[in-house]
Amino acid sequence: MSRPPEFLPLSDDAARAVYGPGGRHAALIEDAFKVLIETPGGGVSLQGDARGRGQAKRAIAALEALVDAGSDVSEADVRVAVGEARPAASGGPAAVARAGGGRQGPVSPKTATQARYMDMLGRHDVTFGLGPAGTGKTFLAVAHGAGMLLRGDVDRLIVTRPAVEAGEKLGFLPGDLTEKVDPYMAPVWEALTQIVGTEQLRRRRDKGEIEVAPIAFMRGRTLAHAYVIVDEAQNTSRLQMKMVLTRLGEGSRMAVTGDPSQVDLLNAADSGLAHAVSILEGVEGVGVTRFTSDDVVRHPMVARIVKAYDADAAKRAGK
Repeated sequence: MSRPPEFLPLSDDAARAVYGPGGRHAALIEDAFKVLIETPGGGVSLQGDARGRGQAKRAIAALEALVDAGSDVSEADVRVAVGEARPAASGGPAAVARAGGGRQGPVSPKTATQARYMDMLGRHDVTFGLGPAGTGKTFLAVAHGAGMLLRGDVDRLIVTRPAVEAGEKLGFLPGDLTEKVDPYMAPVWEALTQIVGTEQLRRRRDKGEIEVAPIAFMRGRTLAHAYVIVDEAQNTSRLQMKMVLTRLGEGSRMAVTGDPSQVDLLNAADSGLAHAVSILEGVEGVGVTRFTSDDVVRHPMVARIVKAYDADAAKRAGK
């Protein structure tokens, strides 16, 4: 016997936000929780099993709160609400599932900007993630790339970054290439360990499916059927950035992450990240997401620190 629909009274503005342009917002909620949403007036009606209705109601309540606060509700806001309403064990369009052995639960966006970023990672061949530390730009890129690798959408996950600030003088460090590079790649390895687990990470590294390479070792390669992450890209030179961007081969995608305000090069104006974004934004297949201190998802103190430094920079620029 079919269950009777459950009616949720909402203001007209909230009901319109839940339905969305052309019903797109309602469709996202319906697909996520296997419910049917109708807008008979004065609110919305939900039809589906108790679990799905409960999750959908949590997402709708979050959207209603945004409307009550005077905010316009975007598709990214809906994806965030869906991700927060979804139980930790499930996956879906707003989340990237972790493999067995990794930390439990999917990787879901925690801010609207993160949701837009995840959308861009899925839709664009090259995606730039710009912003301060703690906004998840590298972690989400690693999660997306690992998900593509685990699903078989790509054959390799390759992570590259400037290994020694501006110089990359790896020959003076002891050990083989991996031993030289690993200390500088610790944040990426930590993210991969959380997502795929220690044992699977080890196996895939041994098989060459997960690879680390400093920028200096990318020259001359063609990276086909790979997901490439260029991390700390603000410390690449313009020539290095052009070189690594042109490594993309058939079936490959790339995420480029960095903080344009944290350039360690001797000549900050030579940073390849800001230059690349300035000439590539708007090019077909290229997406750009800009994070702010409001997107910091580490300790709350990190957001306050970033805001204080931003305010100081603005004050100095005004002098």
